[in-house]
Amino acid sequence: MPHTTGTLRFFVDEVRIHVRGGKGGDGCVSFRREKYVPKGGPDGGDGGRGGSIVFTVDPNLKTLLDFRHRPFYRARAGERGQGSNRTGRDGDDLVIAVPAGTVVKDADSGETVADLTRAWSTWTAARGGRGGRGNARFATAVRQAPRHAEPGAPGERRRLGLELKLIADVGIVGLPNAGKSTLLARCTRATPKVGAYPFTTLSPNLGLAVLDDERQLVLADLPGLVEGAHQGRGLGLEFLRHVERTRALVLLIEAGAADPARDLEVLRGELDSYSPLLLAKPATVALSKIDLVSEEQGRALAARLGGSAGEVLTVSSVTGAGLRELLERCWQLVENDHGG
Repeated sequence: MPHTTGTLRFFVDEVRIHVRGGKGGDGCVSFRREKYVPKGGPDGGDGGRGGSIVFTVDPNLKTLLDFRHRPFYRARAGERGQGSNRTGRDGDDLVIAVPAGTVVKDADSGETVADLTRAWSTWTAARGGRGGRGNARFATAVRQAPRHAEPGAPGERRRLGLELKLIADVGIVGLPNAGKSTLLARCTRATPKVGAYPFTTLSPNLGLAVLDDERQLVLADLPGLVEGAHQGRGLGLEFLRHVERTRALVLLIEAGAADPARDLEVLRGELDSYSPLLLAKPATVALSKIDLVSEEQGRALAARLGGSAGEVLTVSSVTGAGLRELLERCWQLVENDHGG
């Protein structure tokens, strides 16, 4: 079995932050001072633009935890203008890294203003203020020596809510009691509630499986899906919203179910009815609780499902059989997805 780490106790991570673009630099009041030029004209330069707050998607980040300890962000102000028509330096942008799957909402209106999912994409959260004009800008034929300049404009200020919906590399999907929670607990050290009745998992549990020193996967045990979920049955739409924010899927089918082939059909049908994009996700099919059927039955079931699902893996969370192979398959799915 792979090395594992402790339970991840977050799911839909939500934080509120305050962002403020930098103030624009003030314009300069200055007059040309040169020998033999007794009445030099105005030469005050403009102030620099204030820096902006820019979000960038870092695919290596997994949580919004850092934002809980630092809720205020402010970009640098622009520098004031100088004589000799020199414009002040622009303030540096403040670039803030967020995990893929971060949804940004206006905290006052609740409106979604950005959905950040693509690696290294950027979004400007608060623009810096414009630099003020220097007195050289105000010179006219009538007023040749203006003694005033324009102050820099303040940067944008916003209160934002950040919600992380892309909560896992791999979502474990299956009908109630397919063995999702037990599989998560065995592959990681997560401690989800386990029981032989529907909807033991009412909200997703996360666990981190470390395959080796350089490879790790965040797995999510998603609430049990039932037929009609796309119409709101069971945990329905809430469940499907979670599935939407995983990179890859494990469709877990109980080997001892009355009709495993129909269970797989139900899973795929519900995913497709909610959004065809869910079926387009990288996915693998795994037969769970393989220890409860004979080896011959297990091979027959895998072959039967493999006709429509490709190679089907067989796993047992009790004996550990097939779990390493499943995690290696999941790693390949996620890596291929990153590459695309």
